Amino acid sequence: MGRLTGGDPSLLRRINSAVVLHALRATDAATLTEITRVTGLSRPTVEGVVEGLIEAGYVVEKAPDESVVRRQGRPARRFRFRAEAGHLLGLDIGSHRVAALLADLDGRVLGAVAKDVDESASADERLERLRTAVAELLRRAGVARDSLRAVGVASPGVVEADGTVRLCAALPEWTGLRLGERLSRSFKCPVLVENDANAAAVAEHWKGAATESDDVVFVLAGLSPGAGSLIGGRLHRGYGGAAGEIGALHLLGREVTPETLLSTTDEPLHPLDEQAVAEVFAQAKKGDQRARAAVERFIQRLVHDVAALALALDPELVVVGGWATGLDGVLEPLRRELARYCLRPPKVTLSLLGEAAVATGALRLALDHVEEQLFAVEGTVTARR
Repeated sequence: MGRLTGGDPSLLRRINSAVVLHALRATDAATLTEITRVTGLSRPTVEGVVEGLIEAGYVVEKAPDESVVRRQGRPARRFRFRAEAGHLLGLDIGSHRVAALLADLDGRVLGAVAKDVDESASADERLERLRTAVAELLRRAGVARDSLRAVGVASPGVVEADGTVRLCAALPEWTGLRLGERLSRSFKCPVLVENDANAAAVAEHWKGAATESDDVVFVLAGLSPGAGSLIGGRLHRGYGGAAGEIGALHLLGREVTPETLLSTTDEPLHPLDEQAVAEVFAQAKKGDQRARAAVERFIQRLVHDVAALALALDPELVVVGGWATGLDGVLEPLRRELARYCLRPPKVTLSLLGEAAVATGALRLALDHVEEQLFAVEGTVTARR
């Protein structure tokens, strides 16, 4: 939207519509009198705005309770926000699975689908698997594709603002992929692409372990850990979208690769994939001493990487997610390390959302975009009275 001035009637209408929509979205239903009181707008203005929102499909009159009608006569008309007026998708693209969440305009999840995908799948194969999951999800929910208002996508790697994956070691053929552009061919609505750890951080702040904290580090612990950070409740992406790429810290004077850390022999672990790593962890749980030593090395590297990020950002809370959440004793070493170095050590906890965190964060990004379109108005003009 271009910058508008206070004398522009279209701006005033948009402001008034946003104010009324906010009021209706905050309650199950409201009368014109209640909306007038909450918004401070005049009764004629509220009536005109509500009629316009009904015509646009975002508001509907709520049918009265017939039992109340019989006892007290017909009550004042009540109106509600139509969360079903549009839909949102949150998509998670991972090494071994793709997942999709469908929600209404209130962010209420209506359905979910996940599909396994081979770790070595090409970019085309992985994207086709994702499209299949989306088609199945929409079909199950009975939702038309043209009702989608925004699609959020979470992907491994460093993601540019235009949805291009600048660098990604986790997925074949992913570095340089114009992911946003490719997926936009399948949707008529905006497609927003974000790093997976960043999306998970947003999700934990929305519905998970970080709902009460605005300065948060989320660690997506995997073979090459990544992190997402919220500063003052806002996602911090960094200048080039690479904030939180702690998996590269071993390059800064600590030449210890995951292949070496997780090896149970004198040779680097090869091939380094999640199946091989899962076997190392399984052997450690059975008491194998070399496997237990490998797991301990892995945990210590994770602890040091997270501590470096915590020292830089001074968060109130560190949330650990990813498959490392299943490791025994991953939190206590992290707490001890942070207590050694931080003036005020952050709280440390596990993710509450588990493997749903990334898709949930992608969904929240789509919801943020729609809310900006519906409710945000540029300029500093107050609503017309």
